[in-house]
Amino acid sequence: MALRGAISVGRRSNTRLFSVPRHFPTSHNVSASIPLLKPSPIPRCKSGVRFSIRAVNGSVVDSKPLNKESGEGSSENWKVKMLYDGECPLCMREVNVLRESNEGYRTIKFVDISSDEYSPEDNQGLDYETVMGRIHAIQSDGTVVKDVEAFRKLYEAVGLGWVYAITKYEPIASIADAVYGVWAKYRLQVTGRPPLEEVLEARRKKKEMCEDSKVCKM
Repeated sequence: MALRGAISVGRRSNTRLFSVPRHFPTSHNVSASIPLLKPSPIPRCKSGVRFSIRAVNGSVVDSKPLNKESGEGSSENWKVKMLYDGECPLCMREVNVLRESNEGYRTIKFVDISSDEYSPEDNQGLDYETVMGRIHAIQSDGTVVKDVEAFRKLYEAVGLGWVYAITKYEPIASIADAVYGVWAKYRLQVTGRPPLEEVLEARRKKKEMCEDSKVCKM
């Protein structure tokens, strides 16, 4: 009896202990009535904002993305510079093959001679007309190579030297240069472009127009 009475008293006391006072809000939005329980918004980082990461030694590491360009001025450790005609569709196929292979080497620097910014002074004095005549490449020591030898140096720089290895030996070397010479002579016509004289004249007029107006400088 004593135990049953104690349990009965305990039940009545527990009911009073956990009952909610009448003046206390019982709606689901309890946090709205108590300022301390209001949820705080989580700050979000704006996209495109640069930030810094604190390293273990206390130095700051910038999170700026790496340059992923495929050659144009992106590597200072290049071994050979390729001067190519960016307006030649067939030439660009070969350029793209070399660019893809160059991703793992960074040994080729690509220079588009059709660009208005092309500078002979920065490329061993090779002007636009000369380089348009046939392929030229410049090694890091300043040595200029052309024709099939230029292709051989470029492919060797990206671990594909075996492609042109046979052209080192005679009579294959002479035959390869002769075949390339024919291609270089007629490549503009083959790709549906006007003769070199017309290309040079159009480029000259464009340069004069840019110098006389602000159109090209905008």
